[in-house]
Amino acid sequence: MQIWVDADACPAVIKDILFRVADRVQMQVTLVANQLLRVPPSRFIRSVQVPSGADVADQEIVRLLEPGDLVITGDIPLASDVLKKGGHALNPRGEFYTNDNIAQMLTMRAFMDELRGSGVDTGGPAAFSQSDRQNFANSLDRHLAKRKHG
Repeated sequence: MQIWVDADACPAVIKDILFRVADRVQMQVTLVANQLLRVPPSRFIRSVQVPSGADVADQEIVRLLEPGDLVITGDIPLASDVLKKGGHALNPRGEFYTNDNIAQMLTMRAFMDELRGSGVDTGGPAAFSQSDRQNFANSLDRHLAKRKHG
């Protein structure tokens, strides 16, 4: 198993957690983005730069993903593709996307896009908090422990 990161929109604090985990559990972490990313020197951490364009990084992650791999993303359509391919998807706030919740999330996303398209100000996501960071770290640890033991 390895970890893929949809890195363009991933908060820096989440990347830092992933960098520490990569070395601690000796697992490959690959950041995919359409900009050049600096990553710490480690044989377990690498970055892949893809050309600019809508969903180019997402498509590359899905192409390279193996069943059982973990993808870190806040992108619901990407998470849906990851699940279809047999991977696991975790958002930066520590919530796993599942076959049970992804359809509802896609529907809500489409609804919010429709509202915005009609001129309604839907606001943005809540600011990233310390508890979000902690939820992410806890969810990641539980997932890795499950993989290791079972």
